[in-house]
Amino acid sequence: MFGGEETVEFDCPMCGKHYQAGEEMAGKDVNCKACRQTFRVPGGSSTAPAGGFSGLDSTTDGDDRFSAGEIEMSTAPVTMRGGQSGDGVSRRSDEIDYEVFGHETQYVEITLDPGEQTIAEAGALMYMTEGVEMATVFGDPSKQDSSLFGKVLSAGKRALTGEALFMTTFTNQGRGQAKVAFGAPHPGRMIPLHLDQLGGEIICQKDAFLCGARGITVDIAFQKKIGAGLFGGEGFIMQRLKGDGIAVIHAGGTMMYRELEPGETLRLDTGCLMAMGPSVHYDIQFVGGLKNAFFGGEGLFLATVRGPGPVWLQSLPFSRFAGRLAAAIPSAGNTRKGEGSLLGGLGEMFMGD
Repeated sequence: MFGGEETVEFDCPMCGKHYQAGEEMAGKDVNCKACRQTFRVPGGSSTAPAGGFSGLDSTTDGDDRFSAGEIEMSTAPVTMRGGQSGDGVSRRSDEIDYEVFGHETQYVEITLDPGEQTIAEAGALMYMTEGVEMATVFGDPSKQDSSLFGKVLSAGKRALTGEALFMTTFTNQGRGQAKVAFGAPHPGRMIPLHLDQLGGEIICQKDAFLCGARGITVDIAFQKKIGAGLFGGEGFIMQRLKGDGIAVIHAGGTMMYRELEPGETLRLDTGCLMAMGPSVHYDIQFVGGLKNAFFGGEGLFLATVRGPGPVWLQSLPFSRFAGRLAAAIPSAGNTRKGEGSLLGGLGEMFMGD
């Protein structure tokens, strides 16, 4: 029962988060609190209007109505849509809107009102419309009003995370709305994080941040435990995103979201942790057993995360993806393995290419 009424239970088709609501919500479009995906509650009429269901999301994420017939044949479908414009909440960060296109290799399109700005990692740009002015800044764009020493310190922190010393900003200098789009660095999923709904802070792997609203701070987070820093997969340095705007991060493969209860623990491959809330405890643990350690393929250690708080996992860390590619590249003599052949290269002598 939900407030004395019949209930309907359903899961977000994007991240799997489970919901329970009154049956009057059946057939209506709602927004997932975890991944911002817009989807229709099972049951009810297929003509139910789109709307912000306050039980799931207390903000209005722009125009959530979408018709597949409006998509151009040459353009990938919109798989996620949201934003902060027009929700009546006062923020320090710019209130940008976004649309994520595609599935396996996505791009995100940011809509900027006049005077609004988005920040991005160098090299992430896909395209921008007329009126958008691009600028390259030294260090964190949110700290450009600081002294020269402050800028150098900010850039030095970025160097510690393995990122470039420079970031790019894109400002709408026109009189109307403008758009700027950023592409994924490798196959995976883009995840827009509404930091104001996540406590104002998220810790993520050091190359996860792609772009975000002006006003977001991209800083570093140190691992406090030596073991986690040495063997935790991400090293001693991770990224800390702070603010009340929207930050778009990228996960390799498919993303999994989970809200950990107090004391609840997950053990995972050290590279599969993509992001977590600041209240989540992160550590490493010996995999256990000599055969597991040397022949299990997961290394000597597993990462452990303990609640309370949210965690985002990725199914295909870039290091794993790159390792598989490197293993398939011929090392010498322009030779390669015979795919699908038990004889390998010897089989190619008889079967050809």
